[in-house]
Amino acid sequence: MQGTLSKLKASLTNPIQYQLPIGDELVNLNDYFDKEITLTFTGNIYCCSCGKKTKKSYSQGHCFVCMKKLASCDMCIMKPETCHYDQGTCREPEWGEANCMIPHYVYLANTSGLKVGITRHTQIPTRWIDQGATQALPIFKVQTRLQSGLVEVALAKFIADKTNWRNMLKGINPELDLKQSAQELIPQIQEKLDELAELFGATAIERLDEEVVDLTFPVEDYPTKISSFNFDKEPTVNGVLKGIKGQYLIFEKGVINIRKFTSYEINFSA
Repeated sequence: MQGTLSKLKASLTNPIQYQLPIGDELVNLNDYFDKEITLTFTGNIYCCSCGKKTKKSYSQGHCFVCMKKLASCDMCIMKPETCHYDQGTCREPEWGEANCMIPHYVYLANTSGLKVGITRHTQIPTRWIDQGATQALPIFKVQTRLQSGLVEVALAKFIADKTNWRNMLKGINPELDLKQSAQELIPQIQEKLDELAELFGATAIERLDEEVVDLTFPVEDYPTKISSFNFDKEPTVNGVLKGIKGQYLIFEKGVINIRKFTSYEINFSA
């Protein structure tokens, strides 16, 4: 089977079910546990937006031109607190309306430890699965991406806002009391929440009382030493599939981040 890679698709079951998109085909990866599979990079990369061949992938699968012009590739996607839609400088205002000026959630998660994150309401639980979270708890619902970013920045003064991917792949994290963490953290940012309420309105940020979501990943053996496969250095990735967590395929001798190689054309065989 040959085609371009897209990020892993997943369904919140127990354990999580994963599919590997290769062109227009979907490979049910859970069927290949404890089996040998081979992914071979053909050397071709095709922009996931315009489809043109590109020598290098930018912003997870784009050519340089699309990376520079698309709103989805702007820096404010990585740093939502810098959203500039209200300034009239959004690269694609219609895209901003559909993706940024909509409800977002601020959540706590257990990935490589306790962290804070944000996601669109349409990306729950996908975002948690992609990050390899074993637990997640939405704590705020807000009206826009900018607001979620400002709350996240406030919380990030006390806990991590990024996942240590190496630690995430080393095993099952000890269970955390996310509700207790929320009760301890929220009072520490109350002054900032009051400022945001005054700026955006009293209903802009809603505190939630949700239940913790538990996620179980299909991993038979976690690696004791983390080494990464890289199609840019070695075109063939081969081995017995031992598990999947986040966007990583776990083999006996290494791991590969599928999302990192979005738009790479590969051959899949088993």
